[in-house]
Amino acid sequence: MTARTVSVPASPAPFALDPGSAALILIDMQRDFLEPGGFGESLGNDVSLLRKTIAPLQAVLAAARASGMPVIHTREGHLPDLSDCPPSKLNRGAPSMRIGDQGPKGRILIRGEYGHDIVDELAPAPGEPVVDKPGKGAFYATAFGEILGGLGVTQLIVTGVTTEVCVHTTVREANDRGFECLVLSDCVGSYFADFQEAALAMIAAQGGIFGWTATSADYLAALESAAGADAITTAS
Repeated sequence: MTARTVSVPASPAPFALDPGSAALILIDMQRDFLEPGGFGESLGNDVSLLRKTIAPLQAVLAAARASGMPVIHTREGHLPDLSDCPPSKLNRGAPSMRIGDQGPKGRILIRGEYGHDIVDELAPAPGEPVVDKPGKGAFYATAFGEILGGLGVTQLIVTGVTTEVCVHTTVREANDRGFECLVLSDCVGSYFADFQEAALAMIAAQGGIFGWTATSADYLAALESAAGADAITTAS
């Protein structure tokens, strides 16, 4: 992997990407959130708004794996006995559809259930860490921070769902810990179009108060440019 820093067209300003210090993060790309017939759809949500992230994210994931960039997946969910689910979270939601109840794809947000796992299109490869998180953010009550530290990561390429909840919480937590976050706008999704637009605007507002946003096409073009420049340097 090259250590060359490359510029990614982004908002509010170009993002100085160091591929050697970056990791790709896929947040909660789980069946219950994205698949027809899952928990998300059973609550009346349009899962197609989330599923449109899969194709661009497949391209981003393939590029990360090809370049050797670390890839980390997260899943939101709880222990079967719900001992890690506070009452304030457990008591929310529709009375007939709460965490731990039997849903269309198994018990809702319970680790080990079919619906809790990641969609087949983005399944983790051997050796890629999967962080099971009981909260919205990836850092809370997990080893996520330790994993990043062990890899020497200082930049996060953030993707996943949903933009205004788990993505936003993770980006805010990362920002407080000194990580630079680049959120790929077409690789994050929300059930609500207005939430998607507002959440992305909040990240890049006020000079990038939480991070940067960019399209996956611009990000991949920058990666390709870096790889090409590195190949030329090596050949010379």
